[in-house]
Amino acid sequence: MTRELSPSQFRDLAAAIEAEVARVIVGQREVVRHTLIALLANGHLLLEGLPGLGKTMLVRTLAATLQLDFNRVQFTPDLMPADIIGTDVLEVTDTGERHFRFHRGPVFTNLLLADEINRATPKTQSALLEAMQERQVSMGGATYSLTQPFLVLATQNPIELEGTYPLPEAQLDRFLFKINVGYPSAAELVEIMTRTTGAHTPDAHPVADSATVLAMQSLVRGVPVATPVSAYAAQLTVATHPDNSAAPEIARRAVRYGASPRGAQALILGAKVAALLAGRYNVALEDVRAVAPAALRHRLILNYEAEAEGITADAIIAAILDAVPEP
Repeated sequence: MTRELSPSQFRDLAAAIEAEVARVIVGQREVVRHTLIALLANGHLLLEGLPGLGKTMLVRTLAATLQLDFNRVQFTPDLMPADIIGTDVLEVTDTGERHFRFHRGPVFTNLLLADEINRATPKTQSALLEAMQERQVSMGGATYSLTQPFLVLATQNPIELEGTYPLPEAQLDRFLFKINVGYPSAAELVEIMTRTTGAHTPDAHPVADSATVLAMQSLVRGVPVATPVSAYAAQLTVATHPDNSAAPEIARRAVRYGASPRGAQALILGAKVAALLAGRYNVALEDVRAVAPAALRHRLILNYEAEAEGITADAIIAAILDAVPEP
């Protein structure tokens, strides 16, 4: 039975989680905040940044803080789908009978870290599709449910780096948020060196557990959303499509395909968490705007003109936020 939380308890727990993560992760407050929003919205998260910026450490720290089962898969070009979801193994009993037994892969956990996910081939990347969407794995005619909560936190290197493969659009769309991890400032770099090069390094202490996470996710689902707010999220989503009259000029010129309905769902779910973190039990337009870049940037498929001119998805989203009037 899922425990019940009040909005004030939700906010206090979220603040405690962020504070504990900050004991280990220097700076990156926006990254930590959006990671927490994705988790509490029960959505998968894609973290993109150069190697060495603490993406893996963030996921490990979050798992320790929430006392969630954690598995890590290092994605490489030779990684096979069975290395992720598992495989049927032939076993021989003492009586000589033979039968297949499903050997569960690392996907059977609460937090799955798909490290450098875009270094594996598209076939292997796609092995996560059913797990991410249905929270289950099918193998040999049988279906196996995953433990709840189940979240994929994937890291990827910029596509310009050697040895990377672009993620399939269908898989990108299954990530609730995509967060860009930037380089630390000089002051933050000094603090990182201070924390990590001494005799003792800080560790995260548990402040919640899986039952608490499920209760927080349940409360998020119950946050009411007024019709004008839902309509605003829908207008932002359709404005990403170049053939829509609401699309700004830069979107019509640079976007090949706009966001799917999952983009609108991500806006609302993320906004619900943002509202609770702000101490409100209702979603405001500002909550939708706050999560729009993370919810939409990976759902815009840009054309060759955008790539040639250096137009980014974030620039297009900023133009859309300026162009779509608030109700």
